[in-house]
Amino acid sequence: MQHNNSNMVTKILLLGFQNLQSFKIYFFLLLLIIFCITICGNLLIILVVAYSRSLHSPMYFFLTQLSFLDILLTTTIVPNMLHNVLYEGSFVSFIGCLIQYYFFAGSEALECLLLSVMSYDRYQAICNPLHYTSVMDLTFCIKAVLMCWVMMFAVLLTLSVAMSHLDFCGPNIIDHFFCDLDPIVELSCSNTFFMKIEDIILAIPFVLCPFTVIIVSYVYIIVTILNISSVTGRQKTFSTCSSHLAVVSLYYGSLLSIYLFPNMNNAKKILSLLYTVVTPLLNPIIYSLSNRDIKQAFTKLKSKMSNAFFK
Repeated sequence: MQHNNSNMVTKILLLGFQNLQSFKIYFFLLLLIIFCITICGNLLIILVVAYSRSLHSPMYFFLTQLSFLDILLTTTIVPNMLHNVLYEGSFVSFIGCLIQYYFFAGSEALECLLLSVMSYDRYQAICNPLHYTSVMDLTFCIKAVLMCWVMMFAVLLTLSVAMSHLDFCGPNIIDHFFCDLDPIVELSCSNTFFMKIEDIILAIPFVLCPFTVIIVSYVYIIVTILNISSVTGRQKTFSTCSSHLAVVSLYYGSLLSIYLFPNMNNAKKILSLLYTVVTPLLNPIIYSLSNRDIKQAFTKLKSKMSNAFFK
């Protein structure tokens, strides 16, 4: 079906969180504080790992990649959300909406892949410690991260090609605080059946397969930990993967819960807040508070910076 260009969607109205009334200033300030803490916390993780030689290991290399992704996701979602909350809705260009979705989809796909690589790292460290350094060497780590990035760009290319075949002629209203796939597709006046099928197919290698790798890895990890005779040994071994397990539980718990509320917009908004705003905030907090090595490295870095500043 052909459509006149004048009827094509050029601007999108994001409704965001309606009827906040007197709470919108407090919500705005809360989001602003979370945004600042998230950026600073993840930048600090990257800085501490880069500074400390004792943290130059696969686990912390992957952690810096995770922190970079959290910064990318936060800067993609939160600035526009702040404007949305303050003015109780905001207009974005259609192209800007698509770009936001592509960055969001890419960072989410890459985070799923990266979390699975990190779980494989924990599996090798706990279940195969004698061969850990030979398996998880620098070459493997770089190849794994590069492969994740290549796969992410493949997702973006696939989505871009699929979107280019859709016509968007109205309406131009999205009842969400950012441009997600389902709300965008609902604006299309083309047949979106194949787009939805493609979305399901892409979820297999980028959501289901990484989640399966994580589950299988932790099954082996738990079995190995249970076979350790001493309670102290079990606790010490479990502590090496507790931070990653907490992050995985938070991320996948909120992400998968979206599918439990397919027709409840308010519930979807709240759950979307968890994995787009709260998770990037908590990731550096979880890793820094429960990780002795990072706390020690941070203390040394702070001491060195203080000495340099007051000289």
